[in-house]
Amino acid sequence: MGRGCREFSRTRTRRPVALYFRGMRTFDIPEFYRSPVIGKVKALRKTGDPRKQNLKPSVLDFGVVRFILPRHFGFCFGVENAIEIAYRAVSENPGKKLWLLSQMIHNPEVNDDLESQGIGFLMDTEGNTLNPFEALSPEDVVIVPAFGTTLEIEARLEEIGVDIQRYNTTCPFVEKVWKRATQLGKKEYSVVIHGKPSHEETRATFSHSSAHARSLVIKDMAEAEVLASYIRGERDWKGFADEFADRMSPGFQVPQDLDGFGVVNQTTMLASDTQAIADHLKAAVQARDGGSDERFANTRDTLCYATLDNQTATASALDMARETADFAVVVGGYNSSNTSHLVELCEEVLPTWFIRGSDEFQEDGGLAHFSLEQGKRCVSDDWWPTEWRSEVPTVLLTSGASCPDSAVDRVLQNIVQRCGGGRAVDEVLRLFAQEQATLNA
Repeated sequence: MGRGCREFSRTRTRRPVALYFRGMRTFDIPEFYRSPVIGKVKALRKTGDPRKQNLKPSVLDFGVVRFILPRHFGFCFGVENAIEIAYRAVSENPGKKLWLLSQMIHNPEVNDDLESQGIGFLMDTEGNTLNPFEALSPEDVVIVPAFGTTLEIEARLEEIGVDIQRYNTTCPFVEKVWKRATQLGKKEYSVVIHGKPSHEETRATFSHSSAHARSLVIKDMAEAEVLASYIRGERDWKGFADEFADRMSPGFQVPQDLDGFGVVNQTTMLASDTQAIADHLKAAVQARDGGSDERFANTRDTLCYATLDNQTATASALDMARETADFAVVVGGYNSSNTSHLVELCEEVLPTWFIRGSDEFQEDGGLAHFSLEQGKRCVSDDWWPTEWRSEVPTVLLTSGASCPDSAVDRVLQNIVQRCGGGRAVDEVLRLFAQEQATLNA
């Protein structure tokens, strides 16, 4: 969204965060990340729909503003798992040097708080060195982020004597992709990875996949179409290496290494995009092999269920919002892949603002946000509509899988205050609970 967008240069101030652990359950994460509003909404929905099959969005009506909330959003299994392990590392290692390989997840609140607990960062998200590995000792604690890491980095740390498994927070669904790549390699299939080549997870997946199978990274459908044209014999293979330079595993040879393959993905990509790419490449194999798809491996079950759930729930909420909402707000880190894809979905239907938290609301009424179109963070002064579709503003509000519910709470409450306060939170939640009870009766 480029209208009225001025460049944003103010440095973000970091709040100190107290760490309060809640009682034992599946994940033990700091209470700071929990929320009094969103958390209760999710709990009420879970009571009536424990298997999360009802994708109807939730509606919170404050009288002066109405919020449409997708059925699924916010922290996923892998993120909660990673946060629990990281804070456990802090509590179990007083006096030791603690390091994260890179950002734990792509969310500034989480990474800032971990840094405030004394954790340093060895690399940035692009893999550039922030603190040299040579400064590490075997006694240091190194936390592997949720995205995982490459086999090459694992080997370097093991040479130093660092235990990289004790606090390895790699998402199980990322590891599932790695395991499938290994299986494909053992069956003499190659692996095509749909992902952003520079993303931490894609770099890690490419490393693990390449150890067992010939591997190739493609970033989008445009590149899939180029690859398909080679497979169908429409292009000279001599140009392949130039088209996919630095995207192939060592020794990758064409056309033989594309005789049979499967498609896996960076788990935060749009699942629908990955499936469309897989379908397109499968059709190319069929065209090459006279209608047979025996040399195309079915890898649909490697799609991350949490990413798919969030995207499907957002699409369902947009069906309601299409006719009633005035704009959408998506909360999450600006370098978060899964969050940016939710923004893309929302932008197809509504004016959409991508913000990392409530501190992006400016005192002068402007809104700091990230523009996907411009590829930068800026401020818009005209983000608040002057006319509404109904009597009160209606906002589709959601967040990425690496965003705490507490951050969404603060955004919601900021908008409520902008509209004049309206009903008290307890009253809104009471009315919502009554509605849910009626629906579940």
